[in-house]
Amino acid sequence: MNLQSDDFELFGLERRFAQDRAVLDALWKDLQRQAHPDKFSAQGAAAQRIAMQWSVRINEAYQRLKNPLKRAAYLCELHGAPVNAENNTAMPASFLMQQMQWREELDEAQGAPDLEQIGQQCRQAERDVLHKIEQLLDQSHDYAAAVAQVRALMFIERFAADVNDRLDQIES
Repeated sequence: MNLQSDDFELFGLERRFAQDRAVLDALWKDLQRQAHPDKFSAQGAAAQRIAMQWSVRINEAYQRLKNPLKRAAYLCELHGAPVNAENNTAMPASFLMQQMQWREELDEAQGAPDLEQIGQQCRQAERDVLHKIEQLLDQSHDYAAAVAQVRALMFIERFAADVNDRLDQIES
């Protein structure tokens, strides 16, 4: 193992957005087993510290790879197209209009049925954007265009969390 490897190399995976979660989980468990500090107890404290660093590195990579949003942003960054969400908020006008419509619907929602309908719209939008991201990253290799979709997915996930918060308030 090399600490300088990117997450995909560390896990022995192809640099692709589409990943099999079960394979990823199995690889993570195997890597954790290999790097567990207890396996190095006979080699002394220094070896255990290095194993602990490996364990942390493996966990960080796993957290990035298992989350589609983080994985997409990471792939964009690896290919020279960082998302820079805090600095770059430019979005297509159609998506901005969709955001405004969703916010209005959320503000006007009267109860759980309204919120559940908005939640369904969010989940469908998320599926659509994830599909676009996969096409842009894995087929077209258009990382700059994928960045805009990653930013859209960030908004959708935040908005879905707001919808869920409102549902939780109603159910409480």
